[in-house]
Amino acid sequence: MIEWSETELLIRDSIREFIDKEVRPRTDELESGELPPYEVIRKMFAAFGIDALAREQTTKLLEKRKQGKKSSGSGGGSAFGGNESMAMIAISELAGVSLGIVVSMGVSIGLTAQTIMSKGTLAQQERWLPKLSTFEHVGAWAITEPDSGSDALGGMKTVVRRDGEGYVLNGQKTFITNGPYADVLVVYAKLDEGDGTPMRDRKVLSFVLESGMPGLTQGKPFKKMGIMSSPTGELFFDNVRLGREHLLGETEDRASGEDTTSEVKSSFTLERVGVAALSLGIIEECVRLCVDYANNRTLWGRDIGSFQLVQLKLANMEVARINVRNMVFHALEAGRAGKSPSLAEASAMKLYSSQAATEVAMEAVQLFGGNGYMTEYRVEQLARDAKSLMIYAGSNEIQVTHIAKGLLGK
Repeated sequence: MIEWSETELLIRDSIREFIDKEVRPRTDELESGELPPYEVIRKMFAAFGIDALAREQTTKLLEKRKQGKKSSGSGGGSAFGGNESMAMIAISELAGVSLGIVVSMGVSIGLTAQTIMSKGTLAQQERWLPKLSTFEHVGAWAITEPDSGSDALGGMKTVVRRDGEGYVLNGQKTFITNGPYADVLVVYAKLDEGDGTPMRDRKVLSFVLESGMPGLTQGKPFKKMGIMSSPTGELFFDNVRLGREHLLGETEDRASGEDTTSEVKSSFTLERVGVAALSLGIIEECVRLCVDYANNRTLWGRDIGSFQLVQLKLANMEVARINVRNMVFHALEAGRAGKSPSLAEASAMKLYSSQAATEVAMEAVQLFGGNGYMTEYRVEQLARDAKSLMIYAGSNEIQVTHIAKGLLGK
């Protein structure tokens, strides 16, 4: 795959039209946090029939599972009905205008719903997937803690203890996308069996919580450097009582360290491939803005695009755009062939694309000069958003470790 098909280009143009009408005019509201992104996402789902398609596919998936049949569909884990091309186009187009919209959507559908779909019982899937898949409900996926970023599982301190037929949850999570407003939250915690097992060696269980539960506090949105249109916050658990129906899978037997690590790695792989699509969107928007500015900004009686140093910046941006686009197309083609990238491959995509997006965005600010430092011209927003991708989904330093371990077979 080296280019979008005619059909895919029509989809892209339709998405661009929606963005120009519904997103660009509200960028200031979104960036200030005055307008959470959920209304815009729901409008997009309605405009393209994504909500109806997701509802239909989720209903079919649950019916098949009720009948004991296996299904290869993505159901509640996909906002685009399994259409990976449409998903990638929407992700990249939105990322260049409001990265936070994509982040909030991806965590709710790609992580929260996907985890419930893969680990939950039929009853749990029927309870939470229908409204998550259509974005009627917002989801959050909570694993990161104040003292355990890259060491998410080993350094985890949030604990649950058995209490009769249920559990009691205590602890704290941070940097949780959608945390302040989520209706449904997948939360990971260590099991305290009272036998003195060291914290790092304890089982990790995953639970589904709902907003408004006694003892659950959803903190206010953080003020951030970038992706400000996506609310990020803390979660606090103070003796939150959970029935067994809130334990994903309703059994502790699947809570071995190996199973949990595999599940989390799968989620990280999905996130990191997504970062490449986000990076592509930022790079493409930078190129578009810079080409337009270079053609129209004059200096010494000439458009600045005629100056060689400006041409060098544009050329380097285009090289980065082609490289990241090829990564995204390669991932799409592999997905269509039923192949998933390894964690090391996804980490390589994330490392390169986020670095490229950040370099391109910073060069865009430089090309715009003083105007680039002003919010009116938007390239400063792209620079802030791009930088977040070097930290989001695991810092780039940890990507180096995963890539190297993959190469070394460790």
